[in-house]
This record gives sequence, C-alpha cells and structure tokens, in this order.
Amino acid sequence: MTSKRSSLPFAQLVLASGNAGKLAELQAMLGDEVEVLPQSRFLDVEAEETGLTFIENAILKARHAAQASGLPALADDSGLAVDALGGAPGIYSARYAEGGDQANNTKLLDALKSVPDDQRGARFISVLALMLHADDPTPIICEGVWHGRILREPRGTQGFGYDPLFWVPERNCASAELPAADKNRISHRAKAMADLRKRLGLS
Repeated sequence: MTSKRSSLPFAQLVLASGNAGKLAELQAMLGDEVEVLPQSRFLDVEAEETGLTFIENAILKARHAAQASGLPALADDSGLAVDALGGAPGIYSARYAEGGDQANNTKLLDALKSVPDDQRGARFISVLALMLHADDPTPIICEGVWHGRILREPRGTQGFGYDPLFWVPERNCASAELPAADKNRISHRAKAMADLRKRLGLS
C-alpha cells in the first residue's frame, strides 16, 4: 500500500513495536497516507527500554528500528499512570506483572483494592517519536494524555492492555467497551497522533 495523496517524503515507516494492537491503531489513525510496517520484518530483538521516561524509551525504540530497517521509524512508548500509586506502573506498564495483559490487570486491581473510588484517578500517556533515519538529530516528539479512573473489575472486550479497567468519563464506559473507531478519536494515542499528523502537514 502506497499513498497517491501523501505529501510525506516517505511512503512507508516501521513501527518500533511488536504490539499488534498498537500497529492496528496507528495504521488506522494514519490512514492511507503511509504504510506502517511491523519491526518484526526487520529485526528479531526489540530495543532495550533502558530509559527512565516515556520520551527516552520512544527515542531508543525508534532509533533501533530505523537502524535495522533503513526506513523512517515511529515508536510509541505509552503506559498507565495511577495517581494512588505515585504514577505507577508508568513506563513499566507492559511488564508490570511480567505475565501479559491479564496478569497486569490482576496486579493493578490488587494494588488498588483498598483505594476508594474517588481516589482511583489515572491517565494513559502516549509519546510518539518519529525518526527519519537512525542518526536523525531532531526526532519529532508528540505526547497525548487521556484522563480517567480505574474500575474495580474488568469491563468490555475491545482494545488491549489496561483498557478493561480504564473508565472513560466522557463516554461513561470502560475503554474496552468503546468501538475501535471511537477510541481512535479520543484516546491518548489519538491525541499524540493528531499532533504528529499536524506537524507532518497531514491534518
């Protein structure tokens, strides 16, 4: 798939992630202006996320994918920051319980079991880093934040990660109960992508 309408200097980019959910969401948000390729086509080992912030990790991942593929690379480093946990799990969201989405959700619920509803505020954070090549000294960095709170039990079957536990006040439902098209308009990743599209001249 290559775009006939894109004003971008590239028709393809590599997503620096092995997360199929992220790939589908970001491709949907970019539309047909550019084809988003999984980094698994070019490398077997993902970048070590040794940074202490979402921005650091996004840049590390984008550079790693650009080096391996020779193509522009887009990285999304995102996570859930829970107020009552001092911002945890934060940059460790994907590996919070070292056992996948269900284990992560179970650990989060256990950590918050004694926290009252009015103190269960949380926010999803997404940082996108776009590098045109591995030595790009000026990566484009975009951030999106989505505010909500943590439920006491999972709801819904859509999405991935912590979506079943994340209450979306503006929709009066869990993130995992949102149709994909709606989530892709209002989520943290959607907000970061809207900024990226604007900076690339696509909006």
